[in-house]
Amino acid sequence: MRRVLYPAYEARLVRRLPDNLPRHIGVMLDGNRRWAKAVGRDTAHGHRAGAANIEPLLGWCDEVGIQVVTLWLLSTDNLNRPAAELEALLEIIEEAVDSLADQRKWRLHPVGALDLLPARTAERLKAAADATRDVDGMLVNVAVGYGGRREIADAVRSLLHEHAAKGTSLEELAGTLTVEHIADHLYTKGQPDPDLVIRTSGEQRLGGFLLWQSAKSEFYFCEAYWPDFRRVDFLRAIRAYALRDRRHGV
Repeated sequence: MRRVLYPAYEARLVRRLPDNLPRHIGVMLDGNRRWAKAVGRDTAHGHRAGAANIEPLLGWCDEVGIQVVTLWLLSTDNLNRPAAELEALLEIIEEAVDSLADQRKWRLHPVGALDLLPARTAERLKAAADATRDVDGMLVNVAVGYGGRREIADAVRSLLHEHAAKGTSLEELAGTLTVEHIADHLYTKGQPDPDLVIRTSGEQRLGGFLLWQSAKSEFYFCEAYWPDFRRVDFLRAIRAYALRDRRHGV
């Protein structure tokens, strides 16, 4: 019955979407391990099931005209997981990113502290970005080894290096420093801030995701674990966003 009803319901949701859709969506792909435990499989199986759901998500985003998507695949905290689990997870991420690049539908942009990653992983992320640089499609930020606090620290560090090279004193910099100056050194510099942040698995916290950029974002928390996140869940998130009255603090 669901196979009959859900497509009709999804088509109805699409038809009724208003024009005020988000330009940039951030997605916290959470719940792979709990999904695997629930179905009686190992952690790696959960991560592979989650990776298989990335391309469908990007297709749904294309369908409604999203311009930028940021996918949080691995946090800086995740780098502290047991070595065997982390090695398998990094391999799955590498394969997923290679597959996205091979599609040549989207421009891939790695965001995160690549210097914290194994050299092989960092090189494959950079290679995917190079291979899709000229693709005329949606921009997809691939957040691997990403932490919001680390990003802000890296932005300030980059800003200080830039001004040191120019001979700017700390006193001069302190007197002219603006929010925009720091934003210009973030991993996502030049991009619109996320309008909507979606987190799966029922957790209702940011966990360090896009801390700077999400100051005025809308948030949508979905109970489904990431491997079970469906097109209908995505469309409901978009609908919820469109129905909100965004005042941006005014």
